Amino acid sequence: MKTESKLESILNKGEFAVTAEIGPPKHSSPEAIKHHAEMMRDYVDATNITDCQTAIVRMSSIAAGLHVMKNGIEPIIQMTCRDRNRIAMQSDLLGAYSLGVRNVLCLSGDHQKFGNHPTAKNVYDIDSMQLINMVRRMRDDKVFLCGEEIKQAEPRFFIGAVANPFADPFEFRVVRLEKKINAGAEFIQTQCIFDMERFERFMEMVRQRGLHERVHILAGVTPLKSWRAAKYMQTSVSGMIVPDEIVERLKKAEDPKKEGIEICIEQIKHIRNIPGVHGVHIMAIAWEEIVPEIVQRAGLYPRPKAE
Repeated sequence: MKTESKLESILNKGEFAVTAEIGPPKHSSPEAIKHHAEMMRDYVDATNITDCQTAIVRMSSIAAGLHVMKNGIEPIIQMTCRDRNRIAMQSDLLGAYSLGVRNVLCLSGDHQKFGNHPTAKNVYDIDSMQLINMVRRMRDDKVFLCGEEIKQAEPRFFIGAVANPFADPFEFRVVRLEKKINAGAEFIQTQCIFDMERFERFMEMVRQRGLHERVHILAGVTPLKSWRAAKYMQTSVSGMIVPDEIVERLKKAEDPKKEGIEICIEQIKHIRNIPGVHGVHIMAIAWEEIVPEIVQRAGLYPRPKAE
């Protein structure tokens, strides 16, 4: 029998979920992780623990997830295909589950050329679609990827994946999403959304295929600190669309950070009215302290209790 994670329970009840993100440090002290977990504890249902984001060496997602869990938040550990082969992945999944982790987000991972070890060898033994399927088979079929039986205590994760509603070709975005659902994804967190019109078109295609009834979609939002940050995302981040009016609005603002928060809150309120969206994923990059204010002012506090 599958034991629901808190996040899974809240989504299955039909509540609008809230997740956030905590980036592990580039050192071995857990103090910042504990601080962020204590601060967010009452405002989110779970928090992503990134896996060496942008291919920069950081504390492991599983270890950081344990610190978060000890401080009252359910972690969603990320696992990328970049750094591990299928043996290491399955080993880490067993280990994470044994420690009490119940949610996993499956990703390809940023290419190592973007990180602090650009000459490192990538692995990509399997891709994100195969990783999703592998986690599902370990849980539902009770087998390792090689077909060998897991004779007891199989890891029963709530399986997540990511989606970018904005990359080209646009029409293929929903096809790729459906493939991830077919592979075993049960919840989806999207790339940062700034272009609401395009996201609404994406969700319309999702509903046409009935995918919103097969998976829980959490829309990604990011509070911006400055017009330069918005401009960088607009011009330098692949698959990201930032409308000019957002850049101009931040440029004209007396207090850009305050304006960035206002924009994020407006986006959340808009997203809540889009049929088929089941929650929001707040990516406050190096700005975790702002998450409680955003959740509260967006009308998402207090959070519902899990079963």
